[in-house]
Amino acid sequence: MSNELQNIKNRFGIIGNFPALNRALEKSIQVAPTDISVLVIGESGVGKEFIPKIIHSESKRKHQPYIVVNCGAIPEGTIDSELFGHEKGAFTGATATRKGYFEVADGGTIFLDEVGELPLQTQVRLLRVLESGEFMKVGSSQVQKTNVRIVAATNVNMMKAIHDGRFREDLFYRLNTVQIDMPPLRERKGDIHLLFRKFAIDFAEKYRMPELELEPNAVHYIENYTFPGNVRQLRNLVEQMTVVERDRSVTVEKLSEYIPMETHLPMVVNAPNAQKQNDFGSEREIMYKILFDMRNDINDLKSLTSELIKNRGTADLSNQEKNLISRIYTTETQQAAPASSLLYFENNNNPTVQTPTIISNTDNDDSYEDFEDIEIEENKPESLSLQNNEKDLIIKALEKHKGRRNKAADELGISQRTLYRKIKQYNLED
Repeated sequence: MSNELQNIKNRFGIIGNFPALNRALEKSIQVAPTDISVLVIGESGVGKEFIPKIIHSESKRKHQPYIVVNCGAIPEGTIDSELFGHEKGAFTGATATRKGYFEVADGGTIFLDEVGELPLQTQVRLLRVLESGEFMKVGSSQVQKTNVRIVAATNVNMMKAIHDGRFREDLFYRLNTVQIDMPPLRERKGDIHLLFRKFAIDFAEKYRMPELELEPNAVHYIENYTFPGNVRQLRNLVEQMTVVERDRSVTVEKLSEYIPMETHLPMVVNAPNAQKQNDFGSEREIMYKILFDMRNDINDLKSLTSELIKNRGTADLSNQEKNLISRIYTTETQQAAPASSLLYFENNNNPTVQTPTIISNTDNDDSYEDFEDIEIEENKPESLSLQNNEKDLIIKALEKHKGRRNKAADELGISQRTLYRKIKQYNLED
Protein backbone atom coordinates (compact mmCIF):
# COMPACT_ATOMS: atom_id res chain seq x y z
CA MET A 1 0.00 0.00 0.00
CA SER A 2 1.34 3.40 -0.95
CA ASN A 3 2.15 5.97 1.71
CA GLU A 4 -0.25 8.41 0.06
CA LEU A 5 -3.14 5.97 0.35
CA GLN A 6 -2.30 5.21 3.98
CA ASN A 7 -2.12 8.92 4.77
CA ILE A 8 -5.57 9.44 3.27
CA LYS A 9 -6.96 6.60 5.40
CA ASN A 10 -5.42 8.06 8.53
CA ARG A 11 -6.69 11.58 7.78
CA PHE A 12 -10.27 10.55 7.17
CA GLY A 13 -10.46 7.64 9.62
CA ILE A 14 -11.04 5.03 6.94
CA ILE A 15 -10.53 1.45 8.16
CA GLY A 16 -10.00 -1.57 5.94
CA ASN A 17 -7.74 -3.16 3.34
CA PHE A 18 -10.29 -4.67 1.00
CA PRO A 19 -8.95 -4.36 -2.59
CA ALA A 20 -12.13 -2.75 -3.96
CA LEU A 21 -12.03 -0.16 -1.18
CA ASN A 22 -8.38 0.62 -1.86
CA ARG A 23 -9.13 0.93 -5.57
CA ALA A 24 -11.93 3.44 -4.89
CA LEU A 25 -9.61 5.56 -2.73
CA GLU A 26 -6.79 5.39 -5.28
CA LYS A 27 -9.11 6.60 -8.06
CA SER A 28 -10.23 9.47 -5.84
CA ILE A 29 -6.61 10.56 -5.34
CA GLN A 30 -5.85 10.26 -9.05
CA VAL A 31 -8.79 12.37 -10.28
CA ALA A 32 -8.57 14.98 -7.50
CA PRO A 33 -6.12 17.39 -9.30
CA THR A 34 -8.42 17.57 -12.35
CA ASP A 35 -11.85 19.16 -12.77
CA ILE A 36 -13.44 15.95 -14.03
CA SER A 37 -16.97 15.22 -12.81
CA VAL A 38 -17.18 12.12 -10.62
CA LEU A 39 -20.11 9.81 -9.86
CA VAL A 40 -19.86 7.66 -6.72
CA ILE A 41 -21.97 4.49 -6.80
CA GLY A 42 -22.76 2.40 -3.75
CA GLU A 43 -25.41 1.18 -1.33
CA SER A 44 -26.70 3.30 1.50
CA GLY A 45 -24.28 3.40 4.44
CA VAL A 46 -21.08 2.37 2.66
CA GLY A 47 -19.34 5.71 3.19
CA LYS A 48 -19.80 7.40 -0.19
CA GLU A 49 -19.45 10.81 1.50
CA PHE A 50 -15.71 10.27 2.07
CA ILE A 51 -14.94 10.25 -1.66
CA PRO A 52 -15.90 13.90 -2.43
CA LYS A 53 -14.10 15.03 0.73
CA ILE A 54 -10.92 13.31 -0.43
CA ILE A 55 -11.28 14.70 -3.94
CA HIS A 56 -11.80 18.26 -2.67
CA SER A 57 -8.98 18.09 -0.13
CA GLU A 58 -6.50 16.81 -2.75
CA SER A 59 -7.54 19.28 -5.46
CA LYS A 60 -6.46 22.83 -6.27
CA ARG A 61 -9.88 23.93 -4.97
CA LYS A 62 -9.20 22.81 -1.39
CA HIS A 63 -9.13 26.41 -0.07
CA GLN A 64 -12.46 27.23 -1.73
CA PRO A 65 -15.99 26.36 -0.52
CA TYR A 66 -17.08 22.75 -0.22
CA ILE A 67 -20.89 22.37 -0.11
CA VAL A 68 -22.89 19.20 0.47
CA VAL A 69 -26.41 19.06 -0.99
CA ASN A 70 -28.75 16.17 -0.17
CA CYS A 71 -30.95 16.17 -3.26
CA GLY A 72 -33.44 13.76 -1.74
CA ALA A 73 -34.08 15.97 1.30
CA ILE A 74 -35.06 19.17 -0.55
CA PRO A 75 -38.71 19.51 -1.67
CA GLU A 76 -39.22 19.49 -5.42
CA GLY A 77 -40.78 22.95 -5.40
CA THR A 78 -37.77 24.64 -3.79
CA ILE A 79 -34.77 22.68 -5.05
CA ASP A 80 -34.19 24.99 -8.05
CA SER A 81 -34.11 27.97 -5.70
CA GLU A 82 -31.70 26.16 -3.35
CA LEU A 83 -29.30 25.21 -6.13
CA PHE A 84 -29.46 28.27 -8.40
CA GLY A 85 -30.94 31.05 -6.20
CA HIS A 86 -33.93 33.29 -6.89
CA GLU A 87 -34.83 36.91 -7.47
CA LYS A 88 -36.99 38.96 -5.17
CA GLY A 89 -40.67 38.35 -5.96
CA ALA A 90 -39.96 35.27 -8.07
CA PHE A 91 -42.58 33.33 -6.09
CA THR A 92 -44.69 33.69 -2.98
CA GLY A 93 -42.39 34.16 -0.01
CA ALA A 94 -39.41 35.34 -2.05
CA THR A 95 -39.01 38.61 -0.14
CA ALA A 96 -35.37 39.10 -1.10
CA THR A 97 -32.83 38.02 -3.69
CA ARG A 98 -31.04 34.85 -2.65
CA LYS A 99 -27.84 33.22 -3.82
CA GLY A 100 -27.94 29.53 -4.67
CA TYR A 101 -25.33 26.87 -3.91
CA PHE A 102 -23.76 27.11 -7.36
CA GLU A 103 -23.17 30.81 -6.88
CA VAL A 104 -21.89 30.46 -3.32
CA ALA A 105 -19.56 27.56 -4.22
CA ASP A 106 -17.99 29.37 -7.20
CA GLY A 107 -14.40 28.13 -7.44
CA GLY A 108 -15.05 25.23 -5.07
CA THR A 109 -16.74 21.83 -5.03
CA ILE A 110 -20.38 20.79 -4.72
CA PHE A 111 -21.25 17.28 -3.57
CA LEU A 112 -24.69 16.28 -4.85
CA ASP A 113 -25.72 13.38 -2.63
CA GLU A 114 -28.62 11.18 -3.80
CA VAL A 115 -28.46 12.83 -7.22
CA GLY A 116 -30.81 10.17 -8.59
CA GLU A 117 -33.66 11.87 -6.69
CA LEU A 118 -33.42 15.14 -8.66
CA PRO A 119 -36.62 16.21 -10.49
CA LEU A 120 -36.42 16.14 -14.28
CA GLN A 121 -36.76 19.93 -14.55
CA THR A 122 -33.80 20.42 -12.23
CA GLN A 123 -31.81 17.84 -14.20
CA VAL A 124 -32.10 20.07 -17.29
CA ARG A 125 -30.69 23.05 -15.37
CA LEU A 126 -27.87 20.92 -13.92
CA LEU A 127 -26.95 19.64 -17.38
CA ARG A 128 -26.50 23.22 -18.58
CA VAL A 129 -24.15 23.96 -15.67
CA LEU A 130 -22.07 20.89 -16.49
CA GLU A 131 -21.88 21.73 -20.19
CA SER A 132 -21.25 25.48 -20.10
CA GLY A 133 -21.00 26.57 -16.48
CA GLU A 134 -24.09 28.77 -16.99
CA PHE A 135 -27.24 29.05 -14.91
CA MET A 136 -30.11 31.44 -14.24
CA LYS A 137 -31.74 32.26 -10.94
CA VAL A 138 -35.40 31.45 -10.53
CA GLY A 139 -37.37 34.45 -11.76
CA SER A 140 -34.40 35.96 -13.63
CA SER A 141 -33.51 36.15 -17.32
CA GLN A 142 -29.87 37.01 -16.67
CA VAL A 143 -27.34 34.26 -17.37
CA GLN A 144 -24.63 33.82 -14.73
CA LYS A 145 -21.39 31.88 -14.86
CA THR A 146 -19.96 29.60 -12.21
CA ASN A 147 -16.79 27.53 -11.92
CA VAL A 148 -17.79 24.59 -9.76
CA ARG A 149 -16.48 21.04 -9.60
CA ILE A 150 -19.36 18.55 -9.21
CA VAL A 151 -19.08 15.22 -7.42
CA ALA A 152 -22.34 13.25 -7.27
CA ALA A 153 -23.35 10.08 -5.44
CA THR A 154 -26.32 7.74 -5.59
CA ASN A 155 -27.53 4.36 -4.37
CA VAL A 156 -30.09 4.15 -7.19
CA ASN A 157 -29.73 1.76 -10.12
CA MET A 158 -29.11 4.51 -12.68
CA MET A 159 -29.61 2.31 -15.74
CA LYS A 160 -33.05 1.35 -14.49
CA ALA A 161 -33.85 4.98 -13.63
CA ILE A 162 -32.90 6.01 -17.17
CA HIS A 163 -34.98 3.19 -18.64
CA ASP A 164 -37.97 4.23 -16.51
CA GLY A 165 -37.64 7.86 -17.61
CA ARG A 166 -36.74 9.14 -14.14
CA PHE A 167 -33.22 10.28 -15.02
CA ARG A 168 -31.78 11.88 -18.16
CA GLU A 169 -29.29 9.72 -20.00
CA ASP A 170 -27.23 12.71 -21.21
CA LEU A 171 -26.93 14.03 -17.64
CA PHE A 172 -25.84 10.60 -16.41
CA TYR A 173 -22.93 10.47 -18.85
CA ARG A 174 -21.96 14.06 -18.00
CA LEU A 175 -21.80 13.21 -14.30
CA ASN A 176 -20.23 9.83 -14.87
CA THR A 177 -16.99 10.96 -16.48
CA VAL A 178 -15.27 8.92 -13.78
CA GLN A 179 -17.23 6.33 -11.81
CA ILE A 180 -16.08 5.22 -8.37
CA ASP A 181 -17.72 2.13 -6.87
CA MET A 182 -17.84 1.72 -3.09
CA PRO A 183 -18.10 -1.95 -2.02
CA PRO A 184 -20.78 -3.05 0.47
CA LEU A 185 -19.67 -4.19 3.92
CA ARG A 186 -20.78 -7.80 3.38
CA GLU A 187 -18.04 -8.12 0.74
CA ARG A 188 -15.44 -6.77 3.18
CA LYS A 189 -15.56 -9.61 5.73
CA GLY A 190 -11.95 -9.13 6.75
CA ASP A 191 -12.63 -5.47 7.58
CA ILE A 192 -15.70 -6.01 9.79
CA HIS A 193 -13.78 -6.89 12.96
CA LEU A 194 -11.35 -4.01 12.38
CA LEU A 195 -14.26 -1.59 12.05
CA PHE A 196 -15.90 -3.01 15.18
CA ARG A 197 -12.73 -2.43 17.20
CA LYS A 198 -12.35 1.10 15.78
CA PHE A 199 -15.91 2.04 16.73
CA ALA A 200 -15.58 0.33 20.13
CA ILE A 201 -12.54 2.48 20.95
CA ASP A 202 -14.22 5.67 19.71
CA PHE A 203 -17.40 5.16 21.73
CA ALA A 204 -15.50 4.00 24.81
CA GLU A 205 -13.71 7.36 24.79
CA LYS A 206 -16.89 9.29 24.03
CA TYR A 207 -18.92 7.76 26.85
CA ARG A 208 -15.94 7.18 29.18
CA MET A 209 -16.57 3.45 29.43
CA PRO A 210 -14.38 0.36 28.90
CA GLU A 211 -14.36 -0.74 25.27
CA LEU A 212 -16.24 -3.74 23.95
CA GLU A 213 -14.39 -6.88 22.92
CA LEU A 214 -15.72 -9.68 20.74
CA GLU A 215 -15.18 -13.31 21.74
CA PRO A 216 -13.83 -15.55 18.93
CA ASN A 217 -17.19 -17.14 18.13
CA ALA A 218 -18.79 -13.67 18.08
CA VAL A 219 -16.15 -12.52 15.56
CA HIS A 220 -17.11 -15.37 13.23
CA TYR A 221 -20.79 -14.58 13.74
CA ILE A 222 -20.49 -10.88 12.93
CA GLU A 223 -18.26 -11.49 9.91
CA ASN A 224 -20.97 -13.67 8.35
CA TYR A 225 -23.76 -11.16 8.86
CA THR A 226 -24.98 -9.41 5.72
CA PHE A 227 -25.23 -5.87 7.17
CA PRO A 228 -27.93 -4.42 4.91
CA GLY A 229 -27.19 -1.01 6.47
CA ASN A 230 -23.47 -1.46 5.83
CA VAL A 231 -20.91 0.55 7.87
CA ARG A 232 -23.58 2.86 9.25
CA GLN A 233 -25.45 -0.12 10.71
CA LEU A 234 -22.27 -1.54 12.27
CA ARG A 235 -21.42 1.82 13.80
CA ASN A 236 -24.88 2.17 15.32
CA LEU A 237 -24.70 -1.40 16.62
CA VAL A 238 -21.41 -0.77 18.45
CA GLU A 239 -22.64 2.52 19.90
CA GLN A 240 -25.83 0.90 21.17
CA MET A 241 -24.01 -2.04 22.76
CA THR A 242 -21.41 0.27 24.33
CA VAL A 243 -24.11 2.19 26.15
CA VAL A 244 -26.52 -0.65 26.97
CA GLU A 245 -24.34 -3.66 27.81
CA ARG A 246 -22.59 -3.91 31.16
CA ASP A 247 -20.44 -6.90 30.26
CA ARG A 248 -17.59 -5.68 28.03
CA SER A 249 -16.98 -9.16 26.60
CA VAL A 250 -19.49 -9.76 23.80
CA THR A 251 -20.59 -13.35 23.29
CA VAL A 252 -22.31 -14.74 20.22
CA GLU A 253 -25.51 -15.14 22.27
CA LYS A 254 -25.48 -11.48 23.24
CA LEU A 255 -24.63 -10.41 19.69
CA SER A 256 -27.52 -12.47 18.29
CA GLU A 257 -29.94 -10.38 20.36
CA TYR A 258 -28.97 -7.34 18.30
CA ILE A 259 -28.55 -9.03 14.91
CA PRO A 260 -30.63 -12.27 14.99
CA MET A 261 -29.53 -15.27 12.97
CA GLU A 262 -32.69 -15.21 10.84
CA THR A 263 -31.55 -11.89 9.39
CA HIS A 264 -28.39 -13.55 8.05
CA LEU A 265 -29.86 -13.49 4.56
CA PRO A 266 -28.34 -12.16 1.35
CA MET A 267 -29.77 -8.65 1.15
CA VAL A 268 -29.04 -5.99 -1.44
CA VAL A 269 -30.57 -2.62 -0.68
CA ASN A 270 -30.75 -0.29 -3.66
CA ALA A 271 -27.62 -1.86 -5.15
CA PRO A 272 -26.86 -0.51 -8.63
CA ASN A 273 -26.38 -3.99 -10.08
CA ALA A 274 -29.16 -5.66 -8.12
CA GLN A 275 -31.63 -7.75 -10.04
CA LYS A 276 -35.16 -6.50 -10.33
CA GLN A 277 -37.10 -7.21 -7.16
CA ASN A 278 -39.96 -9.68 -7.40
CA ASP A 279 -43.39 -8.16 -7.78
CA PHE A 280 -45.15 -9.75 -4.83
CA GLY A 281 -48.51 -8.46 -5.98
CA SER A 282 -48.12 -10.23 -9.32
CA GLU A 283 -46.96 -13.44 -7.63
CA ARG A 284 -49.97 -13.37 -5.33
CA GLU A 285 -52.30 -12.98 -8.31
CA ILE A 286 -50.64 -15.93 -10.02
CA MET A 287 -50.99 -18.08 -6.88
CA TYR A 288 -54.68 -17.19 -6.59
CA LYS A 289 -55.21 -18.16 -10.23
CA ILE A 290 -53.48 -21.52 -9.67
CA LEU A 291 -55.61 -22.22 -6.60
CA PHE A 292 -58.82 -21.38 -8.47
CA ASP A 293 -57.73 -23.61 -11.36
CA MET A 294 -57.04 -26.44 -8.92
CA ARG A 295 -60.48 -25.97 -7.38
CA ASN A 296 -62.11 -26.14 -10.80
CA ASP A 297 -60.15 -29.30 -11.60
CA ILE A 298 -61.38 -30.91 -8.37
CA ASN A 299 -64.98 -29.99 -9.19
CA ASP A 300 -64.56 -31.55 -12.63
CA LEU A 301 -63.20 -34.72 -11.06
CA LYS A 302 -66.15 -34.83 -8.67
CA SER A 303 -68.57 -34.56 -11.55
CA LEU A 304 -66.84 -37.37 -13.41
CA THR A 305 -66.86 -39.47 -10.24
CA SER A 306 -70.59 -38.94 -9.79
CA GLU A 307 -71.22 -40.03 -13.37
CA LEU A 308 -69.01 -43.06 -12.89
CA ILE A 309 -70.89 -44.20 -9.78
CA LYS A 310 -74.31 -43.58 -11.34
CA ASN A 311 -73.47 -45.46 -14.55
CA ARG A 312 -71.51 -48.38 -13.13
CA GLY A 313 -72.59 -48.65 -9.50
CA THR A 314 -70.34 -49.19 -6.53
CA ALA A 315 -70.06 -52.96 -6.85
CA ASP A 316 -68.16 -52.70 -10.14
CA LEU A 317 -65.60 -50.22 -8.84
CA SER A 318 -62.06 -51.53 -8.39
CA ASN A 319 -60.09 -50.84 -5.23
CA GLN A 320 -57.91 -48.40 -7.20
CA GLU A 321 -60.99 -46.47 -8.36
CA LYS A 322 -62.40 -46.41 -4.82
CA ASN A 323 -59.12 -45.07 -3.45
CA LEU A 324 -59.04 -42.39 -6.14
CA ILE A 325 -62.61 -41.27 -5.32
CA SER A 326 -61.82 -41.17 -1.62
CA ARG A 327 -58.67 -39.11 -2.23
CA ILE A 328 -60.56 -36.58 -4.37
CA TYR A 329 -63.19 -35.89 -1.73
CA THR A 330 -60.81 -36.05 1.21
CA THR A 331 -58.54 -33.46 -0.44
CA GLU A 332 -61.49 -31.14 -1.14
CA THR A 333 -62.81 -31.46 2.41
CA GLN A 334 -59.44 -31.00 4.10
CA GLN A 335 -58.98 -27.69 2.29
CA ALA A 336 -62.19 -26.36 3.83
CA ALA A 337 -62.32 -28.22 7.17
CA PRO A 338 -59.45 -30.58 8.03
CA ALA A 339 -61.43 -32.12 10.90
CA SER A 340 -63.84 -34.00 8.66
CA SER A 341 -63.83 -36.25 5.63
CA LEU A 342 -66.63 -36.18 3.09
CA LEU A 343 -66.42 -39.66 1.69
CA TYR A 344 -64.78 -42.87 2.81
CA PHE A 345 -65.13 -46.59 2.16
CA GLU A 346 -65.83 -49.15 4.85
CA ASN A 347 -63.82 -52.34 4.42
CA ASN A 348 -62.91 -51.07 0.93
CA ASN A 349 -66.35 -52.13 -0.22
CA ASN A 350 -69.37 -50.11 0.83
CA PRO A 351 -68.99 -46.39 0.48
CA THR A 352 -70.52 -44.11 3.06
CA VAL A 353 -71.33 -40.44 2.69
CA GLN A 354 -70.65 -38.23 5.69
CA THR A 355 -72.37 -34.95 6.39
CA PRO A 356 -71.40 -32.50 3.66
CA THR A 357 -71.83 -29.43 5.85
CA ILE A 358 -68.71 -27.35 6.41
CA ILE A 359 -68.62 -24.75 9.18
CA SER A 360 -67.24 -21.38 8.08
CA ASN A 361 -63.77 -20.59 9.45
CA THR A 362 -64.21 -16.83 9.45
CA ASP A 363 -65.57 -14.62 12.16
CA ASN A 364 -67.59 -12.44 9.83
CA ASP A 365 -69.02 -15.04 7.50
CA ASP A 366 -71.78 -17.42 8.51
CA SER A 367 -72.16 -18.87 5.04
CA TYR A 368 -71.80 -22.53 4.22
CA GLU A 369 -69.95 -24.30 1.46
CA ASP A 370 -72.06 -27.10 0.05
CA PHE A 371 -70.45 -29.96 -1.78
CA GLU A 372 -72.22 -32.14 -4.32
CA ASP A 373 -73.70 -35.09 -2.46
CA ILE A 374 -72.99 -38.62 -3.71
CA GLU A 375 -75.93 -40.78 -2.81
CA ILE A 376 -74.70 -44.36 -2.76
CA GLU A 377 -76.75 -45.96 -0.05
CA GLU A 378 -80.27 -45.12 -1.17
CA ASN A 379 -82.00 -46.47 1.93
CA LYS A 380 -79.78 -44.66 4.45
CA PRO A 381 -81.74 -41.85 6.14
CA GLU A 382 -79.90 -38.57 6.11
CA SER A 383 -80.80 -35.21 7.56
CA LEU A 384 -80.86 -32.40 5.03
CA SER A 385 -80.91 -29.63 7.64
CA LEU A 386 -77.67 -27.65 7.63
CA GLN A 387 -78.33 -26.25 11.08
CA ASN A 388 -78.96 -29.71 12.58
CA ASN A 389 -75.78 -31.07 11.06
CA GLU A 390 -73.78 -28.10 12.28
CA LYS A 391 -75.26 -28.39 15.77
CA ASP A 392 -74.50 -32.13 15.88
CA LEU A 393 -70.90 -31.53 14.83
CA ILE A 394 -70.42 -28.94 17.55
CA ILE A 395 -71.96 -31.23 20.21
CA LYS A 396 -69.75 -34.16 19.14
CA ALA A 397 -66.63 -31.99 19.19
CA LEU A 398 -67.42 -30.65 22.68
CA GLU A 399 -68.15 -34.17 23.99
CA LYS A 400 -64.95 -35.50 22.45
CA HIS A 401 -62.84 -32.85 24.13
CA LYS A 402 -64.85 -32.86 27.41
CA GLY A 403 -66.12 -29.33 27.00
CA ARG A 404 -62.76 -27.72 26.19
CA ARG A 405 -63.84 -25.15 23.65
CA ASN A 406 -60.39 -24.32 22.31
CA LYS A 407 -59.80 -27.97 21.42
CA ALA A 408 -63.27 -28.30 19.94
CA ALA A 409 -62.72 -25.21 17.80
CA ASP A 410 -59.47 -26.67 16.47
CA GLU A 411 -61.23 -29.95 15.73
CA LEU A 412 -63.96 -28.15 13.79
CA GLY A 413 -61.50 -25.96 11.94
CA ILE A 414 -63.05 -22.70 13.16
CA SER A 415 -61.98 -19.90 15.49
CA GLN A 416 -62.93 -19.92 19.19
CA ARG A 417 -64.91 -16.75 18.65
CA THR A 418 -67.04 -18.42 15.98
CA LEU A 419 -67.54 -21.47 18.21
CA TYR A 420 -68.71 -19.33 21.14
CA ARG A 421 -71.21 -17.60 18.88
CA LYS A 422 -72.52 -20.94 17.59
CA ILE A 423 -72.83 -22.35 21.13
CA LYS A 424 -74.92 -19.35 22.12
CA GLN A 425 -76.97 -19.58 18.91
CA TYR A 426 -77.89 -23.24 19.54
CA ASN A 427 -78.27 -22.89 23.34
CA LEU A 428 -75.43 -25.35 24.05
CA GLU A 429 -73.96 -23.43 26.97
CA ASP A 430 -75.17 -26.03 29.46
